[in-house]
Amino acid sequence: MNINQFIPSSSIAKLDGMVGSNTNNNVNTDTNGGLDFSSILKDKLDGVNAKQVDADNITNQFIQGDNVDVHQVMISAQEAQMSLQLAVQVRNKIVEAYQELNRMQV
Repeated sequence: MNINQFIPSSSIAKLDGMVGSNTNNNVNTDTNGGLDFSSILKDKLDGVNAKQVDADNITNQFIQGDNVDVHQVMISAQEAQMSLQLAVQVRNKIVEAYQELNRMQV
């Protein structure tokens, strides 16, 4: 399952024109030298996606009869499930915080 299709591609998520790129890794920094939230979020979602793909590949290898330990199949499936649940909970907290900010009176 590829979860990258669920990542919004709106202009809010694309801040490449406003921030510089860090030469050490793919995480962008803002003008003050801090990390860019959207870059960190995308990097972590890519990690969740990688776990999902790895679990799917190991499961397919096991089904095809390759030399894959059943423990490894179960561990990778649980890691993928837990990382996806964590990503969903983080998303829920972000949406909740956004809604709370919208309810605030200025």
